[in-house]
Amino acid sequence: MFSFFKRKKPETEVPEPNQPASAPAADAAPMFVPGRLDAAPSPAPAPLPSSAPAAPAALAASDVGELFPETAERPTTEAEKKQSWMARLKAGLSKTSSNLSLLFVGARIDEDLYEELESALLMSDAGMDATQHLLDALRRKVKEDKLLDAAQVKAALKALMIELLAPLQKPLELGRHEPLVMMISGVNGAGKTTTIGKLAKHMQRFDQSVLLAAGDTFRAAAREQLMVWGQRNNVTVISQASGDPAAVAFDAVQSGKARGVDVVMVDTAGRLPTQLHLMEELKKIKRVIGKGMEGAPHETLLVIDGNTGQNALAQVKAFDDALQLTGLVITKLDGTAKGGVLAAIARTRPVPVYFIGVGEKLDDLQPFNAEEFVEALLG
Repeated sequence: MFSFFKRKKPETEVPEPNQPASAPAADAAPMFVPGRLDAAPSPAPAPLPSSAPAAPAALAASDVGELFPETAERPTTEAEKKQSWMARLKAGLSKTSSNLSLLFVGARIDEDLYEELESALLMSDAGMDATQHLLDALRRKVKEDKLLDAAQVKAALKALMIELLAPLQKPLELGRHEPLVMMISGVNGAGKTTTIGKLAKHMQRFDQSVLLAAGDTFRAAAREQLMVWGQRNNVTVISQASGDPAAVAFDAVQSGKARGVDVVMVDTAGRLPTQLHLMEELKKIKRVIGKGMEGAPHETLLVIDGNTGQNALAQVKAFDDALQLTGLVITKLDGTAKGGVLAAIARTRPVPVYFIGVGEKLDDLQPFNAEEFVEALLG
């Protein structure tokens, strides 16, 4: 259907996407808006037709409830939404939290506490650099402020962790380019394709028309999985049964420009950073996207499995060296005892963390907030 050197006319004409119907509410709680992806969505997205086989013409409210049952259960007020997210975040980080917060229960402020705290931070995969940084700063704080109570020391540690993680907190901005081109990478099993589907659904709720590119041409299941998300979200998916992933990316960018779409997200094949020939192909995809649109990709994201701990830091370094990452999405933080890896990333390679995920539901992927994260971690 698509060719890198010569565009072929599609067998079926696809109508142009609808224009945005309304802007997000200005006084809503943080989440997504054009310009800043951190404010609440407007109630109804402008759908974009899908080129995927058997794609529905439009999703009725009942269809959305069936495909995304969690949307029907979403709290009705922003305060309840916030409370629900914090409850899920605390539950997701409970294994990491239990190793840290319990240390301060009836604790004496002595060397034993610092040693236990050091062990707990290392076990959470905060890494030696971040652990030493936090402990040195905590010792100074306790001495300077003459802190004698365990609760005061815990509060001081919270403040220090928020200060450490704050540079990672950055909203993903929309509307800077037409279209905004996003290249998504990550190793197999990190939840990359599912994350793309969730982001597409979220963006639609902010009146952003979306086009997806199935650039993972090495794994048939990846294309099929993205096609399913395309059908669910009622958006176009550019794909090829086989061929050059860079060609798929190029066609997607050209199609996005021609259709006037707001966001183009390019999926890529999962790979390990040690697979040098595949990393070179990622670089090629990025170069070809740049030929399709000057300055693109505007966002180069890496999706990381939170369960991998210190290995996640190695992935950030390798992919950042190869692609110059603009942001991270950390998934599967629920059930892991390695949530401290964000501290390691903040100290070693502070690439912004746009989103964190603590489950499979649509609302389990939310923008990263340092204060919320630390509150869930230390309670």
